[in-house]
Amino acid sequence: MCVFCKIIKGEIPAQIVFENDNVIAFNDVAPQAPTHIVVVPKEHVKNATEVIDSRLWSGFMDVVIQVVSKLDLDKQGYRLVINTGEHGGQTVPHLHLHILAGRNLGWPPG
Repeated sequence: MCVFCKIIKGEIPAQIVFENDNVIAFNDVAPQAPTHIVVVPKEHVKNATEVIDSRLWSGFMDVVIQVVSKLDLDKQGYRLVINTGEHGGQTVPHLHLHILAGRNLGWPPG
C-alpha cells in the first residue's frame, strides 16, 4: 500500500487542509514553498496517464479551486504541479497534485 493510501486510511498522520468523499488535501511533509499542499484522489490511480474518467479530473480540480480560495492563494499567485513517471519526478505512485505558493516561483522549474 502506498504512503498516500495510508494517509487516506488514517494510518499515517497528516495535516489535512481539506477532505471530501473523493479527495484529500494535506500539507506536504517536505515543503518546497511556504505553502505546499498535496491534493490526492482517494481512489488509487497510479498517475495522470491512467486517469480514464473525466469526473475524477473535474472533482480533483474542484478541490484545488476550493483550497486555493480557502487559503487566499489567488491573491499573490500559485503553481500547480503534477509529476508523472520517473523522468517527470513522480516519487509516490499515486496521482497527486502539488499546490505551491507563498514565494516567487522561478521559471523554468528545477
